[in-house]
Amino acid sequence: MKIGIEGQRLFRVKKHGMDMVALELIKNLQKIDTVNEYFIFIKPDEDRNCLKETPNFHIIELDGGPYPTWEQIALPKAAKKYGCDILHCTSNTAPVFSSIPLVITLHDIIYLESVSIFKKGGTWYQKTGNMYRRYVVPKVVQKSKKIITVSYFERDRIKQFFGFPNEDQRLVAIYNGVSEHFRPIKDPAELNRVKTKYKLPEKYAFFLGNTDPKKNTKGVLIAFSNYLKEGNTHLKLVMLDYEKSALTALLNEIQAPELIENIHLTGYVVNTDLPSIYSLSSLFLYPSLRESFGIPMLEAMRCGVPVITSNTSSMPEVSGGAALIIDPFKPEEITQAMKDIMSNESLCNELIDKGLKQSEKFSWKTMAEDVLKLYYTIS
Repeated sequence: MKIGIEGQRLFRVKKHGMDMVALELIKNLQKIDTVNEYFIFIKPDEDRNCLKETPNFHIIELDGGPYPTWEQIALPKAAKKYGCDILHCTSNTAPVFSSIPLVITLHDIIYLESVSIFKKGGTWYQKTGNMYRRYVVPKVVQKSKKIITVSYFERDRIKQFFGFPNEDQRLVAIYNGVSEHFRPIKDPAELNRVKTKYKLPEKYAFFLGNTDPKKNTKGVLIAFSNYLKEGNTHLKLVMLDYEKSALTALLNEIQAPELIENIHLTGYVVNTDLPSIYSLSSLFLYPSLRESFGIPMLEAMRCGVPVITSNTSSMPEVSGGAALIIDPFKPEEITQAMKDIMSNESLCNELIDKGLKQSEKFSWKTMAEDVLKLYYTIS
């Protein structure tokens, strides 16, 4: 069988969630499948060393302009040229017109539930990307042979949204994994290297927020402000890859501009440095409003860090009782959870122990095995 896999953004330096999932899928398929022939379609960029060819895995670099033209024109043309029996598109969208049987990974349908280019919050890049998905996804969902999503919550949400009949077996939930390099880092030299590189404070809470409203950055900042007002000034907040100008605007909006002095922005962090940043943190904040899975929760757990997360969408399912659950729409609950972890060593240790056990249930190898089994069901 000849299998095409779309990995358009895998060679970009600053990879994000869906890119990492696709990369781990391909790397683990390379380990377990020496029979089928694979063609990985990637747009040229700087990070060519993140993925290597093996005898049955061929990397095809495709030019083709911006994302929509690359996906809708260059990708199906190349998949046909190389005689692919299946084309697996890994990041929610796919070619609308393609004669090759499609598998899509539909990570979530948040952009279909509520999206407006005029709605406050989020960047124009995020908004226009959501509008593209809003147009493409309903069309490719109808024509796909198989649809993979990443949690049972999201499977049920997609099923309900598109009106899938109960007997329709096209939609399958396959959990994401956690990379093996996420573990408690105890080597003082490595911890000191990362601490120095990113100028990390002595004691901090770690938050992977961004400008997407679903990440609840405003709620976290309000909660952290309230935490400091109660005299807990020993704790700083560390945020990744967030522009200072955007943060300043948000702090002004919540009338807490002085909070900037207690927040440390690291800039972009390479994935291999993340385990040390987790390990050095006192707690991990993941109180999103909506998630389809939540890999960072499991990364933090695997690094031995207590996690605060939400009672919404997939987060209770994935955290599996190993995190402190709050209502993300109530900043006071986030504040209280921070106080509970920082003041209760027994609770902190309990969450760490449960988190380590919960995170071990998820692996990229298992995900790849399940995806490979799915490929064989397509005729």
